[in-house]
Amino acid sequence: MQIVTADIGGTHARFALATIEQGRVTHLGEPVTLKCAEYASLQTAWEAFGQTIGQPLPRAAAIALATPIRGEVLKMTNNPWVIRPALVREKLNVDDYILINDFGAVAHAVQHCGADHYSHLCGPEGDLPEKGVITVIGPGTGLGVAYVVRSADGYRAVETEGGHVDYSPLDSIEDAILNRLRRQHRRVSVERVCSGPGLAAIYETLASIEGRAVVSMEDKALWQLALSGEDSLAAAAFDRFCLSLGAAAGDFALAQGAGAVVIAGGLGQRIADRLPQSGFEERFVAKGRFQQLMETIPVKLIDHPQPGLFGAAAAFAQENAA
Repeated sequence: MQIVTADIGGTHARFALATIEQGRVTHLGEPVTLKCAEYASLQTAWEAFGQTIGQPLPRAAAIALATPIRGEVLKMTNNPWVIRPALVREKLNVDDYILINDFGAVAHAVQHCGADHYSHLCGPEGDLPEKGVITVIGPGTGLGVAYVVRSADGYRAVETEGGHVDYSPLDSIEDAILNRLRRQHRRVSVERVCSGPGLAAIYETLASIEGRAVVSMEDKALWQLALSGEDSLAAAAFDRFCLSLGAAAGDFALAQGAGAVVIAGGLGQRIADRLPQSGFEERFVAKGRFQQLMETIPVKLIDHPQPGLFGAAAAFAQENAA
């Protein structure tokens, strides 16, 4: 059976054709990536995908959305599109479909990806545990959080909005980051710091501490400066980002009772080679009386090129398994 699989985030909308058989994804086609800002709605982007591949689209779909899948109207968290589930069949011309949170989809991908799609970041070496909880966290336009529960009877992928829990500073610099963000937002979630746009908030705070004029720039340009090392303040902001991401990943693992953690997201892949040498691991395990427990938890990076598309298709396959 062939379906359309889609991964709709805050910045990009990704589409591909997928083939499913006996509850598994057997083939994922070449993805097409569109900029959400260039399309008025999911429907127009969907139609553009069909025009791009030059063939009629299958009448079945798995759609991952960067928003909670609840209610009659779904408003994307970090882009202006609005999706009404009751109109999906009509608008997209499909007979069968599922809507899934984008990080719920990544959790399905974590379950179905083989060992060759993981690289080790820190903690004990070895494969992901066959039973228990695996925390999935991914920085991108926002901060995605989900988890997988594995058992002898199968698995369950659980969607969360963990990226919107409160940000917890751990030293005076992070106190300053929180104070600066608090002037802009009624409350400060961990996503405000541990996501792509979060680097700017950190950078601006460090500039203020040093009495420098704050130079506003696009996130992409700032990330390039931070990763290239051309700008020492941007590099310092990146180091602080890694510390905060490590602390957040450890918090989620502790709260969810995880036996392993998987880092996902486009930004996660981009910084994967930097994380092992950063303060990520130090902050991940720094949980007071539970530090020894945290040191037993492996942290891996999923390096599947399209975990959202693959995972959405896997969720459809699981739901429609004979």
